[in-house]
Amino acid sequence: MRTSRALVAPLGLALAATTALAGSGLPAAADPTSAPRFDESSGRGAGTVNRVEEPTKAQVVARAAGETAVSGDPVAMPTSYPYQPALRLYRDNPDDAAHTAELMGHPEIAPKLMELMASSDRVSAQVVGQSTEGRDLYLVTVTAPEREQDTAQQTAWREKIKNDPAAAAADSELLAQYKTPIWMSNNIHGNEWEGTDASMQYIEWLATAPMSEVGSILRNNRLYFSPSLNPDGRTDATRATAIGLDPNRDLITNQTPETKSFIRTAQAIQAIYAADFHGYTRVLQIEPAGPPHGSNYEFDQILPHNYALALKVEQDVVDAAIPGNTYRNVETGAIVDAVTDEATGHIKIPYRDTPSGWDDFPPIFTAQYAAFYGAATTTVELPLTRGASGGRQTPERAEVNTAVAYQTLESMVDYLNDPVAAREMLEGQIETFRRGVAGEPKVALTSENIADVPGPDQWKALWDVADDQEPVSLPRAYVIPVGDDQRSASDATSLVEQLLLHEIEVGTLDADTTVGGTTYPAGSYVVDMHQPLRGLANSLLDLGDDISEKVPTMYDVSAWSYSYLWGASVDKVGSVTDAALGATTPVGAATDLTSVPSTLSHTTFDVAGVVDFRALNSLLEDSVPVSMLADGSVVVGVDDFDAAAAVAREHGIVLEAATAEDLDALDDETTAALSDLTIGYVGSQDDKLSLTELGFDDLVQLSTGTLEADPSLMDDVDVLWVASTFNPAEGSAARAAVQAFVDEGGALLGRTNRGFEAAVSFGLMQGEVVSGSSRGNGIVAVDTAEGSVLAPYAQDHAFIYPAYHFTGLGEGVTVEQTYDAEKPFLAGHWRASNATDGPEAAAGNASVVSSVDEATGAKSLVFGTSVFFRTHPKGGLSQAARALMWAAPAGEAVVAPEEETRGTSTTTLEAEAKNKRKAVVTVTVEVDDEPGTGTVLVKDKGTKVEVLEITEGDDGTVTVTLKLGTGRHKLKAVRKGDDVATRSVSAPVVLRLG
Repeated sequence: MRTSRALVAPLGLALAATTALAGSGLPAAADPTSAPRFDESSGRGAGTVNRVEEPTKAQVVARAAGETAVSGDPVAMPTSYPYQPALRLYRDNPDDAAHTAELMGHPEIAPKLMELMASSDRVSAQVVGQSTEGRDLYLVTVTAPEREQDTAQQTAWREKIKNDPAAAAADSELLAQYKTPIWMSNNIHGNEWEGTDASMQYIEWLATAPMSEVGSILRNNRLYFSPSLNPDGRTDATRATAIGLDPNRDLITNQTPETKSFIRTAQAIQAIYAADFHGYTRVLQIEPAGPPHGSNYEFDQILPHNYALALKVEQDVVDAAIPGNTYRNVETGAIVDAVTDEATGHIKIPYRDTPSGWDDFPPIFTAQYAAFYGAATTTVELPLTRGASGGRQTPERAEVNTAVAYQTLESMVDYLNDPVAAREMLEGQIETFRRGVAGEPKVALTSENIADVPGPDQWKALWDVADDQEPVSLPRAYVIPVGDDQRSASDATSLVEQLLLHEIEVGTLDADTTVGGTTYPAGSYVVDMHQPLRGLANSLLDLGDDISEKVPTMYDVSAWSYSYLWGASVDKVGSVTDAALGATTPVGAATDLTSVPSTLSHTTFDVAGVVDFRALNSLLEDSVPVSMLADGSVVVGVDDFDAAAAVAREHGIVLEAATAEDLDALDDETTAALSDLTIGYVGSQDDKLSLTELGFDDLVQLSTGTLEADPSLMDDVDVLWVASTFNPAEGSAARAAVQAFVDEGGALLGRTNRGFEAAVSFGLMQGEVVSGSSRGNGIVAVDTAEGSVLAPYAQDHAFIYPAYHFTGLGEGVTVEQTYDAEKPFLAGHWRASNATDGPEAAAGNASVVSSVDEATGAKSLVFGTSVFFRTHPKGGLSQAARALMWAAPAGEAVVAPEEETRGTSTTTLEAEAKNKRKAVVTVTVEVDDEPGTGTVLVKDKGTKVEVLEITEGDDGTVTVTLKLGTGRHKLKAVRKGDDVATRSVSAPVVLRLG
């Protein structure tokens, strides 16, 4: 294992060591005529004239900018530069966290950009999405003006580089005239502010400086800036987005609109260099990162210039002697206030200075994601930590950090504007794509072959065995089968949609195809590894490696495979050098699976994946009776055929006519009548977001404190989910409320040691929970017992961070799932630190346990796996949903059809406000057009608020006064089906009180 290696290489940067290639570098493009800019003159326009002139190009641009750009849609890039629309303006924020440090708030960015665009033809801006709270996300382009034909040529070259890289490598005009795309992004962590201000200052300099200073930069490059990737967090001083997720961990899960916008921007720019500005590490830090290095990167094309550029930044920042800046002593690791000798004249470069704990292994970070586009990338950490209260920054520290960021930007662009460096980096990007398109085997960069790598070589003396990339055996393709061999058709559809979001090429088999003895039906999806983004595709789909012995610790997750964690069956087929699997048709969208029976009947659908559970919960929310069979599928009665068909069409699932076998099973003891759940949860945003993604929308966040203050919060809870510390004191109101809930048959489910401890605390389980090492994370193999709650559509793998297993289980506790006894840990980083916290100790032990109290019927189930981790393991979400359905109170059962002797009921509801909190509600039931009887549920937004019994003496109508509270209410009445008449549901009535 290495220690700091700063003094192995010379302190200065030796660009002369760069290999000079043939050609004249990147000479200036022709000086195109500036496109007209938006006219901001006053006046109302053609309000009353008889004839309206055709809009100017500038007016079309301005109008287009007003149309909302949706995060996740492909980014439509301008057809010429400048592109200067009118941007939407925002009101000032009353307590903008950026203002505490005297930095720009998000509302100040658009006016500044419009000011620069009004005075300069070098600056363009566009909106590339919105944040969670609806703030615009900007992409700013600074370059010399381009005519439409110039921009069209640059676009054609960019596409050629990716899609026909062999031809691009031989295109001398492309190599000489292609503008270097450089991308500087900022503020993806909202409470790391200063990169935004430095970028805005640098943009202004580029826009206003004399051409003698910036002409070369503008002619040779397109500089792209994302001023703020997380404006909500910037405003509120939060690292996370407004939904509580860290976006710089969400690059391949894409739960947030912010990261969907980022990946679409990465695709549109196809940068050769990308830097993402963060903070705060006490001293400026710039990557390349330390080991282990991502197995699927073409690292020989990335590292040489990336490290040389970092050395230039280091030299320039040291030389700048910015007042208040800090430096690093590479001999002692100490952070110092001044440069006093050679040892202290440094910043921190993880590749050189961090032997373990700051790696580029997972593609979940901005820089590591962008590298799959053949870019040299870096995460820049600004030095001075926050100094103001409330997690905010002080003006004094912000001034230093902004100056450091500005100098860093200046140094980066100066390096990239060198024609030799830019040419070599462009050729490296082309080579990255060429290897993918050609289907060449992946060659790991190791100590054995680094001598052969061309370009700057300062990095070579620092490389050691820990840096060696893991070997990768690329398949010819990944196949996502359709038909009987697919565990979840809906999860397969979601997986394909996710791959397409990431620009992974996917096709479908034109005919049944047999490979290695397995026959894949026509229509099965094929991800061929002969494609430009094969590195990203393999990183997302392959299992990964067990790197536990490679380094002591990892910075974050170490395994993430879609194939193993997203619920769909995926096969790794052949070798990359094999012949193609067969004829395929490229697809731009997953096949629409929607299917509905042509005649009225009882219906059924599989509930195997996340979308299936959303569809199921939609039915339950609408008070539709649903019964779940022992095999995990559900049945809906003929009375609700239309509702089931509508849900199938909305969610794109296969709805089939129930078979005789399905109908016979409706009265089996193992068949469960389901109900719409209100879930009380003690947990984090992972729990809330995962439950919401599954369609559970009646959620009540709980804690010991909130329950102590208001024990009635438990009144409407059907299932309690515990994932965080929850141990109300003996004799407290909170404990009494939960204990009463459990004693009355309420269910307590959860995850982690906290869920198990809560189950034990309230008398539902006995045993011990054993925690795996806290940093251990990755993919594990699990075994599910026959008859287990989790047996329907069982899965063989799970994610852990960390793992928990259960031992010494008491009577009545059932093991639902275990870690594999032979090889529980498959990929990631999980080192034992003692005799009980490693994978060997977990092997064969329980990963999921349950219990049912024979006296009360109370159910409990706890996961030792990380089913909700950052919402990423979609298969885990489905397992949790199945457990919740198992534990739910019984709902209205679906009854097998008999010869119909019942009448047909109709139900209506009327409501009007009585006062600010109460409403007068009238419910009328008719059976065969006559006043009827029956049990009627009155629901508000899907939650039962009243049960009415309409008897013979009511003449079909009952009026009641309901206390609903202030706000918006959506009421409907449901007459339950019985021996007299069919079930019926009223039209909803929306009422606002208060």
